Amino acid sequence: DECYHLAAQSFVAESFADGFSTMNTNINGTHYMLAALRDLRPACRFYFAGSSEMFGKVRETPQSETTPFHPRSPYGISKVAGFELTRNYREAYGMFCVGGILFNHEGPRRGFEFVTRKITSTVARIKAGLSTELRLGNLDARRDWGHAKDYVRAMHLMLQQDVPDDFVVASGESHTVREFCELAFSEVGLDYRDYVRVDERFYRPAEVESLVGDATKARTVLGWKPTYTFPELVSEMVQNDLRITLGQTEGLPETVRGAR
Repeated sequence: DECYHLAAQSFVAESFADGFSTMNTNINGTHYMLAALRDLRPACRFYFAGSSEMFGKVRETPQSETTPFHPRSPYGISKVAGFELTRNYREAYGMFCVGGILFNHEGPRRGFEFVTRKITSTVARIKAGLSTELRLGNLDARRDWGHAKDYVRAMHLMLQQDVPDDFVVASGESHTVREFCELAFSEVGLDYRDYVRVDERFYRPAEVESLVGDATKARTVLGWKPTYTFPELVSEMVQNDLRITLGQTEGLPETVRGAR
C-alpha cells in the first residue's frame, strides 16, 4: 500500500490571514495520517508533501536536502513541522515514510489564487477582451518552477525505493515573476508591460526573495529528471486558459494561434 499525503492549506497568503487554521490543518492533519497508518497499516508507504517554502530566508543557493530551514510564513512553518513529524515516524517506529521537498510545480489545474494561474488566466481574459490589466506584487521574486506531471512522477519514485529517504525535487532553474509574465503575454502576441501593474497589497509581510533547488540526489538515486522546460510549462498553461476563456473544446482560432 502507498499513501500520498498532499492535502493541506497551501496558499501562502491565506496562511498569513489565518495562521491558526493553516497550522491546525497542515500539522495536525499530517499527525492524524501518520498515527492512523501506524495503528492500522504500519507497512503502508507514506509520502509527505514538503515545500521549498520551508527554506524561506535561504542560507545557501541552490537549496538541497542539507540546507537549513528558515520558513518565512505560517505555511512554511507548518510544512517544516509536518516534515519533522514524518521523519520522526520513520526513525521512531521504523515506518517507510519519506518527505519530498518539492519546489513550485504548476500546470493547467493550478488554483486561480496562485500567481502562475492568476497570470495565465488573466492573459487569456485580456486577449479575449474581458480584462484590461493584471495586478501583481513583487515582480522580481525568483522561483524554481516545474511541471506537476514531472513532480508527481518523482513522488511515485520515492516510494519505490528499498530504503526511505527525503528528496529535493526541482528544475534547478530560477526565474522571476516578471519573466513568467513576459512569456505568458508573448504567447498571445502581447507585451506584458502594457498590462501588468504592481500593487503593494499583494506583497507578503515577510517576502521569500529567491528559491532554486538542487535535485542532484533525486537525479542520482531516483533516476529522475524533469521533462518540461519553463517555456513549455508557461505555454501549456496559457493555451489551456485560452481554451477555457474562449469556451472551446478543441483547438484555438487561427487568429489566436497566429499570435504566438
